Amino acid sequence: MRQVSLALHEFRFAQKVFWRNPASVFFTALLPVLFLLIFATIFGDDTIKDLGGVKITTYYIPAIITLAVISATMVNLAMNVTIAREEGLLKRGRGTPLPPWVFIAGRVGNAIVISAIMVVVVTLIGKLLYDAPIPWDRIPAVIVTLVVGAASFCCLGLAITVIIPSREAASAITNAITLPLYFLSGIFIPENEIPDGVLSFANHFPVRDFFQAFFSAYSPKTVGSGFEWGELAVVALWGLAGLIIALRYFRWTPRS
Repeated sequence: MRQVSLALHEFRFAQKVFWRNPASVFFTALLPVLFLLIFATIFGDDTIKDLGGVKITTYYIPAIITLAVISATMVNLAMNVTIAREEGLLKRGRGTPLPPWVFIAGRVGNAIVISAIMVVVVTLIGKLLYDAPIPWDRIPAVIVTLVVGAASFCCLGLAITVIIPSREAASAITNAITLPLYFLSGIFIPENEIPDGVLSFANHFPVRDFFQAFFSAYSPKTVGSGFEWGELAVVALWGLAGLIIALRYFRWTPRS
């Protein structure tokens, strides 16, 4: 019970640090909302015929949710954990009685909670401003997709810290990994505007599968429960690979 209490304490600490950091709040919480407003304004009420006539504003709800979740989990963890490592915070923490998993659990829990908040915020903005339907009958699919995706991208975020050599390189490396995948996977550009070969290439990476799983849950054209078990399995396998890499190569001491 004491270790659980310590994990909750670490979670509360991570929450305070996040919400008191204007840069983290902007890039993780506000920037996805700005992207939604920009894309919805540019493309208006156009429809995507290749996806059954879904309004483009509806298309961008799961797209921006995908971006927000990845930003809150993989990007946020990769950058913040690397910075803490290079500042010596992880090394000092290892010299205390605090179990290592408690430190990680607090930050992973913080990332997952922020992801859930962003799902609610983006969904409500889509409904209030663009009349994008809320998938009430497919809420279980939304929740399962969120949990699987958030957990998997948290593992990938910890794995990425292995290849980041310094705190200065943290932002550059994480953005170099994520930004191209956002464009290739249909997050920024509607997928009907992307060549099939590019989409096929994007299918080799978890961002595309995560987006497709969210899109099926949010699209009013979806028939059934909205679960995309194939895509979720791919995302989970990537998360498992990230977990294995993190367990094997994660560093608690500065590299520089």
